[in-house]
Amino acid sequence: MLAVKTVLCATDFSECSAFAFRLACALARDYGARLVVLHVVPTTMGGAYGEGIYLPVPEDYLNEMHDALNKLQPHDQRVVTEHRLEVGEPVPTILRIAAESRAEVIVLGTHGRTGIGRLVMGSVAEKIVRKAPCPVLTVKKPTAAAQPAEAVDREMAATTR
Repeated sequence: MLAVKTVLCATDFSECSAFAFRLACALARDYGARLVVLHVVPTTMGGAYGEGIYLPVPEDYLNEMHDALNKLQPHDQRVVTEHRLEVGEPVPTILRIAAESRAEVIVLGTHGRTGIGRLVMGSVAEKIVRKAPCPVLTVKKPTAAAQPAEAVDREMAATTR
């Protein structure tokens, strides 16, 4: 059996990431593991000019992202949670934090882009799966047949009582 002591959940605050966060919380709860919730602000958010000159990310934006990150709290108060806000390129930053935190599993949402969208946008999830030092659980946006988020929250809350 895989001993899970640390779960890393990378979020971009999308709906897919919200479902990934709920799953990461459940994993952390069930394994009695620490949950590290990470958001990476891309360095390009500050703006790029000319030959690779980047402006810093505005402090107001970083504060806003920090507040949004800290709002992500598991329903079960027993889950030990650490929030990390990093500025950098998403893939190497997620991989670095996974190594630093000694994560046994990485959980992240995936938008499920295919074709031209995937080719143009790239896939952070795909790159993480290929390079991660541990198993990676990717979570797609649930279909209409899946439970709504509120039902999942109620179910999770009921199991923690």
